[in-house]
Amino acid sequence: MSANTPDRVLILGIGNVLWADEGFGVRCIEAMADRYAVPPQVRLLDGGTQGLYLLPFLEEADALIVFDAVDYGLPPGTMKIVRDAEVPAFMGAKKMSLHQTGFQDVIATAQLLDRCPSRMTLIGCQPVELEDYGGGLRAEVAAQIEPALQVALGELAGWGIAVRPGRSTGADLADPSIRRGVYEAGRPSEGEACRLGDDRFFPTVA
Repeated sequence: MSANTPDRVLILGIGNVLWADEGFGVRCIEAMADRYAVPPQVRLLDGGTQGLYLLPFLEEADALIVFDAVDYGLPPGTMKIVRDAEVPAFMGAKKMSLHQTGFQDVIATAQLLDRCPSRMTLIGCQPVELEDYGGGLRAEVAAQIEPALQVALGELAGWGIAVRPGRSTGADLADPSIRRGVYEAGRPSEGEACRLGDDRFFPTVA
């Protein structure tokens, strides 16, 4: 461990698993916890859509890695990494949902308080589909989970932090009932869910 190694690293996944590819960041944290045992100075956090409630976690961190679905205006499924001063700009450039507005506010508040992590890396993926309430990740986005994890491991290695294969547990991770496998396998059919609207209220025009 070098003198430049951060004492406290926060690896954060944000997004809403209810809106298809919006859940990318949360699913990345889930996968990382399943596959790797992080050292004590690294905290894995499923941030969901908590917005300003995430501020205390940022204030405690010296370095931050964020997984998120980001509208970069790129082809669907494209992964893009931005760092440090660029991160706030990309978090608020084209908002797909309220959680991005909230997290941009978190960073701005942390900066105002002079408690923002000195190193930040945003690992973002361009979504394929958002307008699918209750839907899971599309194949192009799901395929970027493993590459995203490798980017995160590379960032950690560059900071002098080694991560070994294994498993991480803790209260900061999602409840088992909404893990990806359970959530996506339990989705009802279109007929049962009536995803396209109820004919009593949206009748077909003859």
